[in-house]
Amino acid sequence: MLSLSPKTLSSYPFLPKTLTPKPQNPSPQNACPKWAIYCKSEQRTERNLEFDIGDTFFRHESATGRDLAVLAASIYKTSKGNLRVLDAMCGCGVRSLRYLVESEANFVLANDANENYCGVIMSNLSQVPRVSGEERRWLVTHSDANRIMTEYYLQKDFFDLIDVDSFGSDSTYLRSAFNALKLGGLIYITSTDGYTSGGHRPQHCLDSYGAYIRPMPYSNEIGLRMVISGAVREASVLGYHVVPLFSYYSYHGPVFRIMLRVNRGKHPSGRGNYGFICYCVQCGHSQTIPWSKLGRIHCPCNTNIPGSLVVSGPLWTGPLHSAPYLTEMLNLAQEWGWTGNDMGKDLEKLLRQMIDESDPKLPFGYIKLDEISGRGKFNTPPLSTIISAMHKEGYAASRSHIASNAIKTNCPMAGCIRIAKELQQC
Repeated sequence: MLSLSPKTLSSYPFLPKTLTPKPQNPSPQNACPKWAIYCKSEQRTERNLEFDIGDTFFRHESATGRDLAVLAASIYKTSKGNLRVLDAMCGCGVRSLRYLVESEANFVLANDANENYCGVIMSNLSQVPRVSGEERRWLVTHSDANRIMTEYYLQKDFFDLIDVDSFGSDSTYLRSAFNALKLGGLIYITSTDGYTSGGHRPQHCLDSYGAYIRPMPYSNEIGLRMVISGAVREASVLGYHVVPLFSYYSYHGPVFRIMLRVNRGKHPSGRGNYGFICYCVQCGHSQTIPWSKLGRIHCPCNTNIPGSLVVSGPLWTGPLHSAPYLTEMLNLAQEWGWTGNDMGKDLEKLLRQMIDESDPKLPFGYIKLDEISGRGKFNTPPLSTIISAMHKEGYAASRSHIASNAIKTNCPMAGCIRIAKELQQC
């Protein structure tokens, strides 16, 4: 009898003719040619690692996202004892290099579709011996990301971590990545489409992530939830569920990066963390809307003005981070000397803010001080003062790593205005 499991099911109905018996020995058209050279050289340094970016696309502002990935990968390696990484769109190869050196990955496959990058990638990775004992440490290939992931999946040669640093709102790789990943493994996904997360291209978002997004005041958090929801949908088709370990927004680009753990079976919360988000333009109140209440949406302010209620979804409405995992990452960063100095202050601040954001009492979204000021028609006191007052009244509140002038809180908008006004009058 033929037995089928999620790992034996594929969206690809045929085996590519160019598939080689062993992906570790790629075909010549995929492997980096030995004669590859590059002319331009531009040296950079990141966490004391020197590398060359050549003519590749490189953002030094993305170093924090690479720091987070390396820390998460290292913790995985410590817990599992092994770490095989696929850097599916590796660019100059700096992420691959850092996975090898800092996360001590057993093997890294550095893939980029652009063969012109071969020389610079090889040059950077050659700082690490290609072979250790009888084990190969790294390999460079040039193939479409979906193809390379599918080839490894069909050979049942799975990865512990797949890093896909894609551009725009490309989500076509998600199915291939889930197929090529070990159960319990990590997938680091990306979007750089702030225009869509801002609600300006709802049809495009529906095509890419299966969610209809409209403009909301916390659009950058919506962007993170938009990407997670696309992963939730694809994972559920294969019989898996995903758990966000951290969700990182950076204004340059902008860039939305999420590290997910992929597990077998349905999410413990069922569909409780996958629904709709509603914002009232009239009073500023936000709420989650479960599927069962579609068509019966109303706001506590009882507004009857047409167009007052803005609804987006379906979206991930659950936690953006795992506090225990982030705490381990912070401890490791301190152990490595990545905190407590000029270069490490921002990383430490970010991790601590993410841990604060992980409070299960905190709902989705955030409230900007500008909105409180505009609705209350007064100048607001400092953000830290408002947060302290909210804590005294029993509300959960924290800063948001996404917006420096915003508060994440379970205090409703009316309560925020009242607290800020009382503080202003003191």
